Amino acid sequence: MLSKLFSFALLTATLSAANPVHYRTAQVDNLDIFYREAGPPSAPVILLLHGFPASSRMFRDLIPPLAARYRVIAPDFPGFGRSSMPPRAEFAYTFANLSRVLDRFTQQLGLARYSLYLMDYGAPIGYRLALAHPERIEALIVQNGNAYEEGLRDFWIPLRKYWKEPSRENREALRPLLRLEATQWQYANGVSDKSLLNPDTWTLDQLGLDRSGNDEVQLDLFYDYRTNLALYPKFQAFFRDKQPPTLIVWGKNDAIFPTEGALPYKRDLPKAELHFLDTGHFALETHGQEIAQRILAFLSKHHN
Repeated sequence: MLSKLFSFALLTATLSAANPVHYRTAQVDNLDIFYREAGPPSAPVILLLHGFPASSRMFRDLIPPLAARYRVIAPDFPGFGRSSMPPRAEFAYTFANLSRVLDRFTQQLGLARYSLYLMDYGAPIGYRLALAHPERIEALIVQNGNAYEEGLRDFWIPLRKYWKEPSRENREALRPLLRLEATQWQYANGVSDKSLLNPDTWTLDQLGLDRSGNDEVQLDLFYDYRTNLALYPKFQAFFRDKQPPTLIVWGKNDAIFPTEGALPYKRDLPKAELHFLDTGHFALETHGQEIAQRILAFLSKHHN
C-alpha cells in the first residue's frame, strides 16, 4: 500500500509540474468565486463540485492526474472555501441560488460542454445545472452524491424533523453538526486505516465553518436541502431521458449517503459503471488514486 501511495504521489508531483494548478477568482454577480484550474485550455472540461463542509481543496490530489488530458475546473461555492460569503440579508443561501451562481460562473468561463464530478452538496447543485442546460452535460461522475429517497436514512432523521417543523429548537439541534468533532467524523467514519487521513482536511474545513456568521449560513442550507428532494423526480427523469454516460464511485461505508443511495442509479442509468470502495464519505482521501484511474479510463471511452 505504501509503495502504491508513494508512486501515486510521485506521479501527481510530476503531472503538477507539467500541468500546474492555477488559483483564480471570477467576479459573478458581485461575488468573488474562487476556483482551481489546470490542464490544456482547449481540452474537454471536467467541472468538480465539492461537498459540505469542504471546498475545491478536496480535489487537490485529483486535479493533477486529470489535467494531463482535461481542462479541470473546481470552484468554491458562495459561503465555502475562499469564495465570497455575503451576509444572509443580502444573499439567500439556498441550493437554487448556489446553482444560479454556478450557472453564471460556467457561462462566464465559456464552458459550453463539460463532464460533472458530483459529491454531496455538489450533486443537487450539478443536477440543477443539468436540468437547466442538459445539452452541456457530457458525462456524470458521481461520488457519494444522492438523487434518490432511498439514500436518505438514519443520519437524516433530525434534518427531516427540521424540514417538517422549522422551529428554533429543531434548528439548534443541528448546530453540533458544525463542530470540529462532527467535521472530523465525516472524514474518519467508515475508514479502516485512519492513518491515511490528512488532518489538515478537517482542520481547514473547520476554519471555514468557524468564520463569524457561517454557522447560520450552513443552518440555512440544512433547511433548504429539502428543496432538493422535491427535484429528485426531475433529476431521475433527466437520467432516463438523456442517458448521460455515468461513472459511480461510492464509499460504501458512508453513514451520510449509504449504498442504498447508489444502487437506484442503475434503475435509470442501466449502462452506468458502479464501483463500491471500502471507505467512507470523503472517498478521495483514501482512494484518490483508484478514483483518478477509473475516471480516466471511463472518460477515454467517451472522448476521442
